[in-house]
Amino acid sequence: MIQVAASLPGASPDTMASAVATPLERQFSTIAGIDSMTSTSALGLTQITVVFTLDRNIDAAAQDIQAALAAAAPLLPPGMPTPPSYKKVNPADQPILYLALSSPTLPLYTVDEYAQTMLAQRISTITGVAQVQVFGSQKYAVRVQVDPRAMATLGVGIDEVQNAIAQSNVNLPTGTIYGQYQSFNVQATGQLTNAQAYKPLIVAYRNGSPVRLEQLGNVLDSVQTDKVASWYKDERAVILAIQRQPGTNTIEVVDSIKKILPTFKAQLPASVSLNILYDRSVSIRDSVGEVQFTLMLAIALVVMVIFLFLRNVSATIIPSLALPMSIVGTFAGMYALGYTIDNLSLMALTLGVGFVVDDAIVVLENIVRHMEEGMGRMEAALLGAREIGFTIVSMTLSLAAVFIPVLFMGGVVGRLLHEFAAVIAIAVIVSGVVSLTLTPMLCSRFLKPPPNPTAGSIAPPSACSTPCSRAIAGRSSSSSGIPR
Repeated sequence: MIQVAASLPGASPDTMASAVATPLERQFSTIAGIDSMTSTSALGLTQITVVFTLDRNIDAAAQDIQAALAAAAPLLPPGMPTPPSYKKVNPADQPILYLALSSPTLPLYTVDEYAQTMLAQRISTITGVAQVQVFGSQKYAVRVQVDPRAMATLGVGIDEVQNAIAQSNVNLPTGTIYGQYQSFNVQATGQLTNAQAYKPLIVAYRNGSPVRLEQLGNVLDSVQTDKVASWYKDERAVILAIQRQPGTNTIEVVDSIKKILPTFKAQLPASVSLNILYDRSVSIRDSVGEVQFTLMLAIALVVMVIFLFLRNVSATIIPSLALPMSIVGTFAGMYALGYTIDNLSLMALTLGVGFVVDDAIVVLENIVRHMEEGMGRMEAALLGAREIGFTIVSMTLSLAAVFIPVLFMGGVVGRLLHEFAAVIAIAVIVSGVVSLTLTPMLCSRFLKPPPNPTAGSIAPPSACSTPCSRAIAGRSSSSSGIPR
């Protein structure tokens, strides 16, 4: 998404829609890859949100928007103070960080000057920051409140007051005086900076006498917009709302901003307080921490269930080692694809914990079966892995194929679940490889042979047939009284 903003002070919403929004929309409609375009017009302001398709690069789209703005410039009203501007930001996205500046002694327009010139401009240059909005902005301005009755008494019109203020407050180059041997730059302070300098301003002449601005009403130091306000706790403040660019990591952007906050605090006056009002990364860190705990709990439960059914410590450890190896292999695949550890990837790993041990358990059971038949550990591991290899491959591929439709799903939902499907498919494939390599190797080295099922039972008759028969014959002969 790219948001375009244009302003024309004093224009009605209908004028903004017809004279500003319509020419811009016509130029934007020639850009390829636009999915939708909406505009909102208010008093003196127009905002156009251009949504591009997912396969369109945002940087290339921004260049097309810039070219369209340049082409539409001759069609816009000439009274616009600034040309339209654009930002690569999603208007529906919430700011990731709110900073509050307040001071108990300095006026708000001084605090706003620090927020606008020092903090907002510096934070905007950080990688991943889309824009910095200032809420409760209190820019300094001289406010002139004219009295209609005084103007009528002196015969002065409001247009004369406006022209006098505009012509008397200028800051233009005056010129140069060239002498015979040297030249001088002429400097004249033509810009008025406070209300006290505006009061003696001559608006017009009536009956040969000057009519000054202070005779027509009140001139006072104020702000541009006195109908907006923001607070931090119980104190008036200026709020900075920082939005990230689409596709950037919220935690990385917030950490980069927090890294330079001590520099800001050192440069600000001691009476100005800089506080963090809201940090979106806190909830993200907490949710990732909860998912990590769930992942560890799932691993512990899987190991416990394996032990309860196998009743053998070595047989439990071998398939349990497939868990960390599969997760490490999944991390390698994620790194190769450029994925990061977030809620979706951790959720995929959590769901895949139950999948990655299935193949190892199947291989283990087949090897144990051959050992129970009298084979050695090495022979049983080789034969068991060879027999079950095709089954493991078919199980792995069939389980990974379940997530192929999600992997190729289109739209925003498909883009959201693409990482989830890729991570869980990688985890399943890596677990199949681990089951055919690591598990047989561990079984050939560390798996204890099963106990002899005949241990502790009565010996077979063939082992003691002669002694037993002799004892029985001796007892029977002596009981009958016949000498041996």
